[in-house]
Amino acid sequence: MRLDPDTTALIATDQELWRDFNDICDRGGRLAGSESEKRAFALLRERVRAASPANSGRSIPVPYGGWRATRAALALAEGGTVSCHPLVRTIATAECGLTAEVIDLGRGTPEEFDAHAAEIKGRIVLVRHELMFAAGTIHRRRKYDMARTHGAVGFLIAGPLAGHVVAGSSGRESGDGIPALGISPETAARLARRAAGWPTATMTIETEEGPAETETLVYDYPGQSDEWVVLSAHVDGHDLAESAMDNGTGLAAVLAVTRALAPRAAGFRRGLRVMFFSVEEWALTGSAQYVKALGEPERAKIALNVNLDSVAGSPHLAALSSGYGGVEPFLLGVAEANGQNLRTVRPLMTNSDHANFALGGIPAIRLVAGFDDPAAHLRVVLTPADTRDKVAQSELRQATLLTAALVAAACNADPAEAATWRMKQVPA
Repeated sequence: MRLDPDTTALIATDQELWRDFNDICDRGGRLAGSESEKRAFALLRERVRAASPANSGRSIPVPYGGWRATRAALALAEGGTVSCHPLVRTIATAECGLTAEVIDLGRGTPEEFDAHAAEIKGRIVLVRHELMFAAGTIHRRRKYDMARTHGAVGFLIAGPLAGHVVAGSSGRESGDGIPALGISPETAARLARRAAGWPTATMTIETEEGPAETETLVYDYPGQSDEWVVLSAHVDGHDLAESAMDNGTGLAAVLAVTRALAPRAAGFRRGLRVMFFSVEEWALTGSAQYVKALGEPERAKIALNVNLDSVAGSPHLAALSSGYGGVEPFLLGVAEANGQNLRTVRPLMTNSDHANFALGGIPAIRLVAGFDDPAAHLRVVLTPADTRDKVAQSELRQATLLTAALVAAACNADPAEAATWRMKQVPA
């Protein structure tokens, strides 16, 4: 299970890894539907072509509900307009805006929603953004859905970083919804309830919506059987910053692993399939369409999905094993054989593209840095601080080496061992 010395040396000295990461960041935040996203796809094509000129790959069209915000503002009744950021796919307000009282539900747990159920209807709900890479985290989309269910007319979510707003998706696909904005913690403090009652705010959002299309890029490197190991990362991000950790790190690592392993794939038991998804930040749309389109025989041929999302920003790596307990001994064995520490987290977390593979019956993991570490740089993902200075070269190279080891070992694993990966429990 140890990565061979030649491949290890190749990745350890690969100067293009850091160049790729910086070039991806140079393309901007890569919001789906933007020129930044298109430039990133063009860069990925260029870099994969340089690594394997004979493989032109294929592009799978991904239709989706296009959206962009043309204006967003938040005014407080006590005076002044404050910084805000529209959540992806938020609905627009009326031209005159939406004015309502704001009820602060703190973290926004189900218990907090239930305790205030009689007070939410007709008000704007305020909750807090949480570290997404943590056990027990409550995703922003769940909070948005609970606010809607309880009759809220608007949704505000306060970010973790002083002086900065927060981005993210509302989770709305299309149709009805409530206006949704990301704000700073300072603004949230100004919206606290007082003895005189709840504060009032006015949300104003203008949007454009219509049919749109992006793509999924696929590069196949066949092995000696018709089975595959899928290595994936998502291209899209948000327009607040560079989307450096999320997911410039994953893209750069995939490119480096492709350079190292693609020339060797013909000798592997299983082939290597490299996939670049988009509209991941929009409810995992690209990977959802891909997995849904697979027939059962095709799904059975995918032994494992290794999904890279936010793999640097901390030296501590975790593999989210999506409920597939049978894959955990393999993951830990590879990590130990290659001198790396790896934590495995079993509960399914639907926070990246691996979730669609897992829900489709395909063993899938997400490699992520900084899990359960509130001090890690990953805490500023989805804020303007998600920039390249938060990533150390050593962290990115460490994640790339572990990924290459996992993928190579998965491509060569004995069929009996690979069969255990589909088990939901660790074998006795």
